[in-house]
Amino acid sequence: MRMTMYTDFSLRLLIYLAIRPTGEKATVLEIAESYGISKNHLMKVSQHLAKLGYIESTRGRGGGVRLLHDPQTINVGKVVRLMEDDFHIVECFDKERNSCPITPVCSLKHALARALQAYLAVLDEYTLQDLAGNPLELLQFLQHN
Repeated sequence: MRMTMYTDFSLRLLIYLAIRPTGEKATVLEIAESYGISKNHLMKVSQHLAKLGYIESTRGRGGGVRLLHDPQTINVGKVVRLMEDDFHIVECFDKERNSCPITPVCSLKHALARALQAYLAVLDEYTLQDLAGNPLELLQFLQHN
């Protein structure tokens, strides 16, 4: 299973905001430079996270993004589910595009479905606070970029 870059950037943005003082804004450019990632991609991610109500995004002078909820209340599994386009890890998971001839009798799809459920169940055990639980170390590494 592979997480998309979009979801990865979403989690990184949320971690960055979680380690800042409560309510403090950061710019998308600042976050992108800290991680060494594309500002344009991160802008799209921030817009999506704002639409979902995880962050507030303010334009213009003095603008930026900030976390809207306590990191302890943000479930990682839920964020991943909302940010991923789909979980079609194999062709047969996509009923509209499936052309695999053994789908009706294949055991692989069941094994992979269980693996996907386990993957998401583990992510459900974590909050943003768990991911940002070492803020001093995270800040140290982010400042080196």
